[in-house]
Amino acid sequence: MGLSNREHAVAGEKRHLLDDGVFAGNKINGNLEKISNGYAHDLHSDSRILNCENSVDEDIQDSNDFVVEAPEERLTREEEEFSEIEMGKRDVEDIVVNDSETTLSQEIGNSAPDTRENHDITVGKEIRGHEGIEQPLAQLPKPEAPPGVSISTTPPPSGEDDSNELIRSQSLTENLNVDMPAIGKFIRERSNSISAAIAKRLSSLKDSGDFDDSKMNSVDSEVTEFNISGLKVIVKLKNEDEELKGLISFFSRSNCRDCTAVRTFFRERGLKFVEINIDVYPQREKELIERTGSSQVPQIFFNEKLFGGLVALNSLRNSGCFEHRLKEMLGKKCPDGSPAPPVYGFDDPEEESTDEMVTIVRVLHQRLPIQDRLMKMKIVKNCFAGAELVEVLIHHLDCGRRKAIDVGKQLARKHFIHHVFGQNDFEDGNHFYRFLEHEPFIPKCYNFRGFTNDCEPKPASMVCQRLTKIMSAILESYTSDNRCHVDYANISKSEEFRRYVNLTQDLQRLNLLELSPHEKLAFFLNLHNAMVIHAVIRLGHPEGMNDSRSISSDFQYIVGGYPYSLNTIKNGILRSNRRAPYSLVKPFGTGDGRLEIALPKVNPLIHFGLCNGTRSSPIVRFFTPQGIESELRYAARDFFQKSRMEVDLEKRTVHLTRIIKWFSADFGQEKEILKWIINYLDATKAGLLTHLLSDGGPINIVYQDYDWSANS
Repeated sequence: MGLSNREHAVAGEKRHLLDDGVFAGNKINGNLEKISNGYAHDLHSDSRILNCENSVDEDIQDSNDFVVEAPEERLTREEEEFSEIEMGKRDVEDIVVNDSETTLSQEIGNSAPDTRENHDITVGKEIRGHEGIEQPLAQLPKPEAPPGVSISTTPPPSGEDDSNELIRSQSLTENLNVDMPAIGKFIRERSNSISAAIAKRLSSLKDSGDFDDSKMNSVDSEVTEFNISGLKVIVKLKNEDEELKGLISFFSRSNCRDCTAVRTFFRERGLKFVEINIDVYPQREKELIERTGSSQVPQIFFNEKLFGGLVALNSLRNSGCFEHRLKEMLGKKCPDGSPAPPVYGFDDPEEESTDEMVTIVRVLHQRLPIQDRLMKMKIVKNCFAGAELVEVLIHHLDCGRRKAIDVGKQLARKHFIHHVFGQNDFEDGNHFYRFLEHEPFIPKCYNFRGFTNDCEPKPASMVCQRLTKIMSAILESYTSDNRCHVDYANISKSEEFRRYVNLTQDLQRLNLLELSPHEKLAFFLNLHNAMVIHAVIRLGHPEGMNDSRSISSDFQYIVGGYPYSLNTIKNGILRSNRRAPYSLVKPFGTGDGRLEIALPKVNPLIHFGLCNGTRSSPIVRFFTPQGIESELRYAARDFFQKSRMEVDLEKRTVHLTRIIKWFSADFGQEKEILKWIINYLDATKAGLLTHLLSDGGPINIVYQDYDWSANS
């Protein structure tokens, strides 16, 4: 069929527009490639370079669907041209030709849905006020949204842009609305369900016979646990004392067997009690006499009522009425009239007289020219000359020179002043002296608090007895029954230990020469063991032999005007100034004033009465001057029974503690050591060792490894 002029005009217009569309699609592709290459580093990681198909319809459709995002300040000439082409392309889409064979509008309409379905992920950008969505190919991996950004997938309202919007996360305070009543309700419901499950489980156990009431009521079984559908439930049973509202208290003394029996009785039954040791709190003895009419101990009180002593406790226990009587007497709260527990930090008022020489000492501190001086090619610090002290005393006391010299000698005997080299007590002339607080060893002395004790020195025997009672009370309260484990942490916080530390200040100017040999032996054994506890609390437990030797030398007390370390007490005093193991020098040199205090003869049993805070050492003990010999023999027997001392008859070998090897000079030769040990062994080991010694054959001695771990 021939075409009319009108139809030819329309067909020509179609070809013209088609050519423009092809040209526009090609140009769009070129511009898109340029823009993508130029600004790829500014776009998101999920942007992709577009690849257009060769067909005219897809090119035209892609030009409508894809708009590349770029910042407005970086628009180039190519982007402006791209916008112009896009506007021309939209004009082409508005032309509709009603031709049944080939119509441009139908081709474009048919290809557009296919093109849109090939793209899933969109990235919105704005170019000159228009927002477009760029979708990569479906075959490419889909990017994930960055943290804090969520992509809205809900369809937009009608009339708005269908592009997906990026929604930024908001602060928690703006979006979080907590319904506290609902949470409380949930917790209550959950706890009720758990309680119901526990009750149901308990009832089922009783019904099935697996639940033993005797076990629940026994003292030893304090905690019972069972599982409920994956939930582990632990039920802690109430102790008998938890139901008691009253207070159990008793008066005691140190080293009292009856008091120890009462203490053990209460501990075994898990009963809480308050112990009032009248050796630690002497002022409470008057209260004991007022309440009971005597000073005998132990005296047990249930609240304010006197129960009695150990005899009354045993009779009530044997009758089987102790628990009933206990609940009857302690069913109510403790009234005000019951014995008050000891309070930390309060000292008992004591009548202490100030030393008559204190006033003179204070005057000397103010008037003497105390300075560093050169003596025997050595610089002696904080000293003064004897002649200078005499001149000050003459002017202050308005006396003659001889009396001033006598006063100076009296100051030296009371340990207010010392010769810088310990050569003499006091002499007039160009001899240098210094006050006790200026001695170079003072910083290492843990019983010196910045000043010399001004009180009149107490008798050494009384101080020794008081120290022994306080430390024995500490051991009875804060160690295991066998004394192998010491609770250093609770000791450091106890009132007994605080009073012990205060008591050590009385040792500063103590006259040790007035002690008898037994008193001296007991005093230094007890002082050594007490200093070990103090050293562990202040410096920590030593780790290994080297650390132990360091603490043994550095931790010191000032006693009788002289410094005493653990090393000097053990090797200088108790071992009669013998060298320590692996040492080349003796503790005391010639002319040392402490040589007068040293014991004249070594007793090998002292090694079983000295504790250094380790597991392999003997247990900590405190001794009395009256029974020191028998107590040391008992300590030796106890040590050999508890230690790993073994006799191997087949191998003819004896295993001994390494303490005997370190101090072999105190025990003698090996055969002499074995003969000496027989006296302190049990019957079985003594018989085996006697058999080895009697046949005259060789005996091997193997020394065990020493355990330096703490006895805590």
